[in-house]
Amino acid sequence: MLTEQKLQSFKEVIKESSRDEIIWMSGFLAGLSERNITDGAPPVVTNASTEKLVISVLYGTETGNSKKISSKLATALKSKQHKVTITALDQYAVANLEKESLVFIIMSTHGDGEPPLAAKKFYDYLQNSKGNFKNLKYAVLALGDTSYPLFCKAGEDVDARLTELGAKQVLPIEKLDTDFYAPSEAWINNVLNNLSALSTGKPLSNQPKPAFKHVKAFYKGRIKTHINLNDKGSSKETFHIEIASDDGIYYLPGDSLGIVPPNKDEDVNEILNLLSANKNQTKQYKNETYTLFDLFKFKLNILYLPLRIVDKYAALAKTELPLIRLDLKNILSLYPPQENISVEQLINILEPITPRLYSISSSPSAHGNNEVHITVGRNKFSVNEKIKFGFCSNHFAGLNEGDEVNFYINPNDNFRLPDHDKDVIMIGPGTGIAPFRSFIFHRDTEGAAGRNWLFFGDQHFSTDFLYQSELLSFFDTGSLTKINTAFSRDQKEKLYVQHRMLQQSKELFAWIEGGAHLYVCGCKNTMAKDVETTLISIISKEKNIDENEAAEYLNRIEDEGRYAKDVY
Repeated sequence: MLTEQKLQSFKEVIKESSRDEIIWMSGFLAGLSERNITDGAPPVVTNASTEKLVISVLYGTETGNSKKISSKLATALKSKQHKVTITALDQYAVANLEKESLVFIIMSTHGDGEPPLAAKKFYDYLQNSKGNFKNLKYAVLALGDTSYPLFCKAGEDVDARLTELGAKQVLPIEKLDTDFYAPSEAWINNVLNNLSALSTGKPLSNQPKPAFKHVKAFYKGRIKTHINLNDKGSSKETFHIEIASDDGIYYLPGDSLGIVPPNKDEDVNEILNLLSANKNQTKQYKNETYTLFDLFKFKLNILYLPLRIVDKYAALAKTELPLIRLDLKNILSLYPPQENISVEQLINILEPITPRLYSISSSPSAHGNNEVHITVGRNKFSVNEKIKFGFCSNHFAGLNEGDEVNFYINPNDNFRLPDHDKDVIMIGPGTGIAPFRSFIFHRDTEGAAGRNWLFFGDQHFSTDFLYQSELLSFFDTGSLTKINTAFSRDQKEKLYVQHRMLQQSKELFAWIEGGAHLYVCGCKNTMAKDVETTLISIISKEKNIDENEAAEYLNRIEDEGRYAKDVY
């Protein structure tokens, strides 16, 4: 218990704090509790090496988490007077790896077990290398999400390949889930405490590890509002969806909503018929009991199976299957299971449904803690001249008001609003507008003094100006200082947000130079790349420097936390 004086001081701090500050303090105290540290100071290093080492810290990141941990590690190592270089894997000269002495590699896994785009060159180099790495000592810290079937697979691949090439693993690979803060601090401390042994290449396989248990908090909600934001005549369907819950939903602007979409009843019934299985029969799955119908509907991925699952089924059925991704019902229909294959064996080779993440478009300050909003574009594509729809976006498109939905909140501490007095520049075409709707509502409700500038684009002004009335209202009241739009199909030559940025080059750079925080949200493979190229061009022009220097400038403001991306 606190003394009366401390309790009074604590109450005063709480009374004078905003909701965001209280949430931050809660997380900070929880982190201290997990690490069993009472004074908030870093753990004492008890076995620091006196030898000064040459160390490389390499990171591969998509959202910035690996970079954040790498910076902490490098800073801690430098404080012990070791010679440390920290390098992003897309900037690292891979040919130098054989010449390294001690390397720490921190990287995330994305998609279907893939390395982040920035680490692809390094990853491919390792897989194809025939080099001799017998003098290299290394350790891998892998980041991932246990909701995905191939948790930390990219990190595992790098770790295994380095061992195959003769490198010495000085620490067992550490695999961290989305709540990585406390265990990453423990890992860094373990490195610092054992540098003497690490420098000799002696493995530390028996190091005690704190127990960190990750449990995602799922909310039960119901659809409160379901509106198609596109007007008649649009080739798109973009839904504004409001989900209400009786429980308080705790999130911040910049976070995402996660959902595990259910399979269609007709697909599940067809699969169970092909298996001659009773849908009411119960089975154990991950220490829980389900009917076969519920298991195949809510838990198991049965659509567009990865080739590794197709291969496992081929081995089970003792037959050859084409190396193409198929739905489970198609595989069972074309290549029926033999009598000696049990339902349990089939369940064991299948993977769980992968969760989908959607940027949250509401603000807890403006909309309260009992509802959350998302902006979902229905993904439409053609396969063999047949129109298909994205699994999860089609699920959301088919929901009605009153329907129930289970979801969780996926925090994104690398996509946060700055202090109230700071300016923000938001670039978000299409559904990339989602987090910026949250940002604008939040800053308006909180009375933030900083200016807000939005770049938004889509196909047509008349049918695809998402949240038009809200945005124009914010502009009229001054909450949105500037808004520049680009509707690509409204003129002969296509016009995108990056073209509007170039038109505003001088003022845009003035905002950035003045300390504005820059945010980009949307498609990473096209829009985000084009926007970054445009930013480098603007910086080069306005600052009168070459593009390499401009890229370094952009990297610096990213290191400062003033340039953040939420891309998919």
